[in-house]
Amino acid sequence: MNLHDPPRNPTTYPAPAFDARAEPTLVNPEAEAFYTEALKELTELGVPFLLAGTYAVAAYTGITRATKDLDVFCKAGDYPRILSHFKERGHAVEIEDERWLGKVYKGPHFFDVIFASSNGTMPVGDEWFENARRIEVFGTSVRIVGPTELVWSKCFIQLRHRYDGADVAHTILKANDQIDWRRLLAYMEVHWEVLLTHLLSFRWIYPTERDKVPRWLMDELLERLKHQLELPPPQMKVCRGRMFSRVDYEIDVKEWGFGDVGGEGEWRND
Repeated sequence: MNLHDPPRNPTTYPAPAFDARAEPTLVNPEAEAFYTEALKELTELGVPFLLAGTYAVAAYTGITRATKDLDVFCKAGDYPRILSHFKERGHAVEIEDERWLGKVYKGPHFFDVIFASSNGTMPVGDEWFENARRIEVFGTSVRIVGPTELVWSKCFIQLRHRYDGADVAHTILKANDQIDWRRLLAYMEVHWEVLLTHLLSFRWIYPTERDKVPRWLMDELLERLKHQLELPPPQMKVCRGRMFSRVDYEIDVKEWGFGDVGGEGEWRND
């Protein structure tokens, strides 16, 4: 799509054919009625949305595991419409973080409304809907994030209590032929080293499956690393670990003089 073209309506995007067999289980089975109702409401509302998280992982890899909620992805401009719709119907809603996350509740049950990543690297855009797949969840036909966007959405989830590297590796293993590798590289252009670390991990985990990652991509990333090694270190001390976990890398910013993401730190005194 030309950058000067008017945006297309995501509701008109055709969903590529996809046949998913695996289905996650609910930690709280009594929540199924709420999720069944919520998915029907979202579909009738007409605001474009996608399911991600455990449901997408199950569809692409066949791995089934228990989940406590639904991850509903939408564009930033649509999340207020979704929250308002459910609020008008008597549900409790919450904007947990204006930068990326809202929630809809019915008693103890809830689903997340996600429109970006917590670190700002992953805004949900039109391409997400262009490359979505369709499955049936609780009797409703819904779209799930494509495998390219699924990998992107999980690359930065690296906290002490949650690490999604296994989901990345399993998606590459089982859906590598459906991943648009050039688009994935474009998504992670600024953070190409994060992509490289995941691909190196995949090669180590599955030595017999190394050819699942295109050779041109490994050559490109290793060439970047080669040139980077010839350069002096940056002058500004920055801790990008905060993009993985603000808590785990808090000491770096508060006590060790490193700049936070988007902030300034000390200068090197070599």
